[in-house]
Amino acid sequence: MNSTVTKRILAAGVAIAALSLTACTTADAGTGEAPESKGAVAMGFAGADITIWNDQLEIMRPIVEAAGYEFLTDDPQWDVNRQVSSWQAWINRGDVKAIAGYPVTPDAMVPVTQQAEAAGIPVFGYLVGWEGTSGTTVVDSYDGGFELAANAATELQAAGADDDLTVVIVGSRDSDFSADAMDGLTEGFTSVMPDASIVEQTAITREDGYNITKAQMTADPESHVWLGASNDTILGVYQALIEEGVAEDDPNFYLASRDATNETLDLIKIENSIYRTSLVVPAQALAEANAKLLIDGAEGKETSDIVVPGVLVTAEDADDYYVG
Repeated sequence: MNSTVTKRILAAGVAIAALSLTACTTADAGTGEAPESKGAVAMGFAGADITIWNDQLEIMRPIVEAAGYEFLTDDPQWDVNRQVSSWQAWINRGDVKAIAGYPVTPDAMVPVTQQAEAAGIPVFGYLVGWEGTSGTTVVDSYDGGFELAANAATELQAAGADDDLTVVIVGSRDSDFSADAMDGLTEGFTSVMPDASIVEQTAITREDGYNITKAQMTADPESHVWLGASNDTILGVYQALIEEGVAEDDPNFYLASRDATNETLDLIKIENSIYRTSLVVPAQALAEANAKLLIDGAEGKETSDIVVPGVLVTAEDADDYYVG
């Protein structure tokens, strides 16, 4: 089914082009080679099992290195103590000029952020900020979730779905960003189909999505609509449903997610796919925003939040959003 909700860009595309230009112009204009190292900058996500985060790191590396900085990353595996230790190690190196990341627990990062500040190292947030951050790469998680879910409900209603159908909302409430996404998904769907039965399931990784789907389908085989706060969880849902015998083009099922990777887009492009759509915040744009904050912070420039655009993507235009 085609999208019935008008696509909405959340921020100007001109700003994204500017991010890329700003990051890349620090390379040696005469030779095209990166200048002599100015030190290092670091980007630390909560874990290495989220595909779009890994995509961003690959895109960020050449931008950061072209600006003359070594690029450091880590994998704390969702352990806040390991994440804090990594950041302390970066601070203690003596050559790290800026740090950014998505925290396992925002409040737990405040003391190490204060240590960085005392050492003259600015800290930036990804999706969420906390006390002491000098700017954040921002995505409006509530509005994105609301738009995705309202679109799903509009399509299902037009197709004659039952008013009281079961809708499984998949995600977590471990941060304000995540909780806002869950609220947006729920309230977006019920704004169109207020009698829908909403079931909230907690999941962060693909494995989580897979496991909760197996349990949910045992409890309620009529769980046909699955909306995710991230594509990783819905990819797990998709895998579990296929293993349960659901056809990839079964018209009774509707899957959609915030975020998308190349794998997600491949599934959306299948004719009449059960993976109908995604609210894509392109990894390229996110990576460029992250890199700009790190480089500007390292060079002592004024910094502030950067809002990154998102767009509702269907099979018709999925080709426009592949990474690489």
